[in-house]
Amino acid sequence: MRAPVDTIAAPPFLTHLKWVNVATLRMDKQLGNPVLVEFWDCCRPNSLRTLPYMKAWHDRYGTPSSEEPEETPTLRVVGIHSPGFDAARERDEVRAAVARLGVEYPVLVDPELEMWEVYENRGWPARYLFDGRGMLAHYHYGEGAYGETERAIQELLGVERELVTPIRPEDVEGATLAPPSDAHEGAYSGPYEAGGVWAVLDGEGTVRVNGTHGPDVMGPGAYPLIEHQRHTAGVLELQIGAGVRCLATCFTPGLA
Repeated sequence: MRAPVDTIAAPPFLTHLKWVNVATLRMDKQLGNPVLVEFWDCCRPNSLRTLPYMKAWHDRYGTPSSEEPEETPTLRVVGIHSPGFDAARERDEVRAAVARLGVEYPVLVDPELEMWEVYENRGWPARYLFDGRGMLAHYHYGEGAYGETERAIQELLGVERELVTPIRPEDVEGATLAPPSDAHEGAYSGPYEAGGVWAVLDGEGTVRVNGTHGPDVMGPGAYPLIEHQRHTAGVLELQIGAGVRCLATCFTPGLA
């Protein structure tokens, strides 16, 4: 959504918090270029489903295209990792997750949700796009609206390109989604309706999903278990191996 006014200034990054992928970063030093800030959590499936778009925008707009003048503004992408689970609260855990997920842009570690409170943030994921003056131009809560966000980025940069191709059918603009089953605390086996099934896992080891080998667990995070082409009724049998702890079983929406 567009910001209701153009006078909401970007809050400064709290100086006592630690960073991953960069020594430190100051918001006031980014003036002149748009900045896209996203609150995310490596243990939230919704955050990981938006991650490919964040990475693509970092790659696409972090440096000028060869067809554009060198003085063209560039986009600074910043992730703020505000955990919803204690398993991913420490900097070393966040650093390992960032490396495993291939995140190359700066990530601020916000273990006590201090930046979350500064922004008065409302959930995961949440995107805030600031213009070159450091004023809020666009924002979005939750998944989706990828085309809307990318058009806002292009408008601030003064460029026009083809948008990132939707990664999943449910990401297509105008798609009608069916609500998934509610999440369960801990490991869940039983019936569900969803476009996908995820588990929030910690530790190291393996899990089995419906009798077959599931994802290899390498630290705290959200791990995909089942992906359907559209909203589907199914039955989940989840077996947690030694060395692994399941914090939650989650379901994501699919095409109606």
